[in-house]
Order: sequence, then structure tokens, then C-alpha cells
Amino acid sequence: QVQLVESGGDLVQPGGSLRLSCAASGSVFSIYVISWYRQAPGKQRELVAAITSTGSTNYADSVKGRFTISRDNAANTAYLQMNSLKPEDTAVYYCNAVRFGVQVTPWGQGTQVTVSS
Repeated sequence: QVQLVESGGDLVQPGGSLRLSCAASGSVFSIYVISWYRQAPGKQRELVAAITSTGSTNYADSVKGRFTISRDNAANTAYLQMNSLKPEDTAVYYCNAVRFGVQVTPWGQGTQVTVSS
């Protein structure tokens, strides 16, 4: 069973950048689809980006052109590079792992991203 820990969140000004990390342990990593979600106060958790085991990616319309998801299987880590950050990006960001269409990791604590002047 894989376990994931998110890190890298911070307070940044609009237009700034952050790189979030999703570190895995407890199982093989390369076979999983890795997704980043976010949840703002009072909002539903929403999918931000996903990357398959073969490197295919998908993004929410709200982050296309600004965010990039990637993975380093040798390091058992996935990343979310966030550029041109907007206040609307403020949320707790979570990662998860999916195999055969089933989420195999519980929701963790996430990492807080705050975009504010």
C-alpha cells in the first residue's frame, strides 16, 4: 500500500511560483496514476492535474498553461509546478494515487497554498 505526503505549500504573492512535492513510500510508485487536488474553504475538493504511468497529463481549465504536473519514478515523487499564481489558487493541495481506476491512498493533510498581496 502506497502512502503519500504533500509538501511545498507556502504564502506567495500573486504572480509568484511554487513547486509542490508528493513523496511516496510503502509500495511501488511507477504504476500509479498520480493526481493533484485542491480544496478551498467552503468549496468542494477539485481535480487540478493528473499524470499517468506513461506520462500522459491532464489539467483543469483553470490552471492550464500555468501549472505543470510531473513525476520522478526513481525518486518516488510527483510534483506540481505552479506559476503565475492567482488568489483563486489559494487552497489546501492534496495528491493521491490511482490504480485500475481506484484510489489507493487515503486523503492526507495536504499542503497549504496561499496567494495573497
